[in-house]
Formats: sequence, structure tokens, C-alpha cells
Amino acid sequence: MERPVTLTSRGEQMVGMLHLPDQKGPFPAVAIYHGFTGTKVEPHRIFVKMARALVAQGIAAVRFDFRGSGDSEGDFADMTVSGEIADAIRVLDFLEAQSQVDPQRLGVLGLSMGGAVAASVAGKDERVKSLALWAAVARFELFESEPELLAQARKMGHVDLAGNVLNYGFYEDARTQDPVKWVSQFEGSALVVHGDEDPTVPVSHADLLYDAVTGKKEKFIVPGADHTFNRHDWESAVISKTADWFHKTL
Repeated sequence: MERPVTLTSRGEQMVGMLHLPDQKGPFPAVAIYHGFTGTKVEPHRIFVKMARALVAQGIAAVRFDFRGSGDSEGDFADMTVSGEIADAIRVLDFLEAQSQVDPQRLGVLGLSMGGAVAASVAGKDERVKSLALWAAVARFELFESEPELLAQARKMGHVDLAGNVLNYGFYEDARTQDPVKWVSQFEGSALVVHGDEDPTVPVSHADLLYDAVTGKKEKFIVPGADHTFNRHDWESAVISKTADWFHKTL
């Protein structure tokens, strides 16, 4: 079963899609977090396919648009990493409140900046038992790699990112965030997935996150793959590996 759902985070509505197996629950469940400028669908509907693969393994899943993204309320300009972490924890609250979900078996999956959010949430929230990171950001210095944009944001108070206006406060907030530190405090199981030809987030970020994990862990590097696994065989490999991971660890 798939049905639209909503929740409120910091006074603004977030819109999502809940995926539930047809069997009788309660089920383990995974919260899926999208990336920077992304949505609950992501390129080539990879999040939709991932959620359906989890359901096929008897695992519930929920995909939400963070505030300021997709169908959710808010303005992208006001988006911050700490705000998305707060949204992500609200998604766990949502799952915990569902009668069909086993609150003792919750996992999180994040892509790109959503991976940084997922890594942080895993370290902050003891409800998370299993974690999967796709092309995840480990260090937010990455967002300062274009000095001209950063200078523009500082001078103007905002920057235009291909039509997405983003306030300078994002950069100030990002400097205070440390996904590597938080994931090192996570005591559950972690799968780190990355393409070795990722032009957006270097594969070295996967090494940083993997090395920080102290519990059960596995690294899955996809040869030749780009940032969002934009080829059918890359996508299939990542989805299959991740679904199996959550099946084994939740």
C-alpha cells in the first residue's frame, strides 16, 4: 500500500509518501532523506524504487520532502542543515506513531546532503538501529568549494543556485555541522555506498564516514558510478544491496 501523508515540523507542513507491505504488521521501517535541491522522488525515481524494494522485503518506508523542498511548505532560501536534521527526527516521530510500524526496528537512508542528515540523526537519536548512506556528504567544506558563490552569498545575503535562492545563513549553519562526529557515536549497523566516479561528492567522503563507524559496517563502492547512480545497472545494484542490508539489520 502507498498513501500520501503529512506531518508538521517547526510549524510547517511536510508532505510524504508512506509505503506499507500488504501483510500484517508491525513492520520494521526506514525513513528516506533526499539531497540538496532534491525531493522525495529523486532522479529516475530512485527513491520510489527503493521504497518499493523495501516493501518487497517486508519493510515499511516513508519518503518526505524537507521543508522548503518538493511539495512541503517553507522556502528553500531558509533551508539549513540543522533544520533538515530537525525535520528528519520528526519523520522518525511519524514512523514511531504508526500502528503498522515496529518502533524498535527503525532505519534511515540518506542521499548526498540527506546522507549527512541521516548520519547525524543516527548519532543523535537512539531509535535508529540501521543506517544506509548513499553518496553522502561527510564534510560541509564541500559547499564552500566555489569561492565566487560564497563571496556572493556573503555580500548579498543570498546566492542563486540555478534558480534556487539560498540565504547565507545556510553556510553559517553548515560550518557547525559534523556528520563524521555524529556517525562515530552511532552504535547500530551502517552501510556506506558511493560511486567511485562521483563528480559532486568525492568518494573520499565515503572513506571518512566508513572509518568513523564503530559498529557493524560495510562499504559498497560502485565502479564507474556518478553521484546519483544514473544508469540502470548502477541503480539496481545500489537498491538491491540496500534492501538486503536493511532486511538483515532491522
